[in-house]
Amino acid sequence: MVGMQILLIISAGIAAYKSLDLLRRLQDHDITTSVILTKSASEFVTPMSVAALGQGRVYQDLFSLTDEQEMGHIQLARNADLILVCPASADIIAKMATGLCDDLATTALLATDCPIMIAPAMNVRMWQHTATQANIRTLKARDIMVIPPETGQMACGEFGPGRLPEITTILAHIEDWRAESQAGGAQKAKQLVKKTAIVTAGPTHEPIDPVRYIANRSSGKQGYAIAQALRDQGAAVTLITGPTNLPDPANIAVRHIETAQEMYQTVLDSLPADIAIFAAAVADWRVARDHPHKIKKHPQHSPTLTLQETPDILHAIATHPTLRPALVVGFAAETEDLVRHAQAKLIKKGSDWILANNVGQDPAVFGGETNQITLLKKAHADKITREAWPVMTKDAIAKRLIPHIITALQI
Repeated sequence: MVGMQILLIISAGIAAYKSLDLLRRLQDHDITTSVILTKSASEFVTPMSVAALGQGRVYQDLFSLTDEQEMGHIQLARNADLILVCPASADIIAKMATGLCDDLATTALLATDCPIMIAPAMNVRMWQHTATQANIRTLKARDIMVIPPETGQMACGEFGPGRLPEITTILAHIEDWRAESQAGGAQKAKQLVKKTAIVTAGPTHEPIDPVRYIANRSSGKQGYAIAQALRDQGAAVTLITGPTNLPDPANIAVRHIETAQEMYQTVLDSLPADIAIFAAAVADWRVARDHPHKIKKHPQHSPTLTLQETPDILHAIATHPTLRPALVVGFAAETEDLVRHAQAKLIKKGSDWILANNVGQDPAVFGGETNQITLLKKAHADKITREAWPVMTKDAIAKRLIPHIITALQI
């Protein structure tokens, strides 16, 4: 969906000023916009500022003869690939739920047959009110996409859910929707039937003593999303996961482990497979000798821990003489020189691809809902191709990976 067109509806609320940044960032994603500014929203942002950051006119008046001659409200609503209401106030949500249309924004929303996405923003008590929650349920039942508001400090001084999501989160949801739309019917074809896949996810815990361990901040969300995307395409998936707070996904063989050695052995036991994707953040070191009892503090000295490297699972499987899968994919979480380190890892480990992400630039990747990937692939003549993806939800990244896998396996 190159050259995607969005109709952005800006409703009232202090968060309306963030729509200006959203307009600017949409252009970076090859998205053009038309804008409807409600009368109340114009008390927070001016039509001139919106027009300056957008790529076209700003529409406000349902009964403007000029607007109706050049582009009627029905045409305005139907020219878009997606309608985004951001911010979506409690008022406009209520009107959408009940079908009221007393201005240009609500009339366009009622007259459209294209997908609608809303980003609610309001006071915490307004968001939690039973009427608002009933309206949200009504909209979801009509397949209107709702980006959940974030929890934080409000402009009114209260704290709780109701803050407009970060612009990067909104953009990620848009990219998620765009990826699904572009995939279309291909996602339903289940092109990985009869293929087997191994996915690793989460952290490993390397014990120091019975109560302490070496670990990292991985939530496992990206690996779980990839496992589910492979399953949805018909693959028989084994998910080998370190400790996480995520429920076991349905129709996937889940193997729970704690240490890197256990993960390595479980991967070996799960071979052969056609696809192996190593998304787990395996601890690089373990304590050479973990203590059988809790180490006590000593006033005179601190304990000395001797570390040993854990098994290099990606390298071991990528270079296995007999059990190497047809496609081996690794991850590279870096804090600097992302591409250089990822390229070096791709060559050193012997994998086919590396999915690299900069966790130093955005530490919220660990445990968050979004990610930004650069996909590196080995090509002919020892060349490496590179493809940078925009910020997307982890589910969208998993789904975007599927067509690459299908092509690689020449299905």
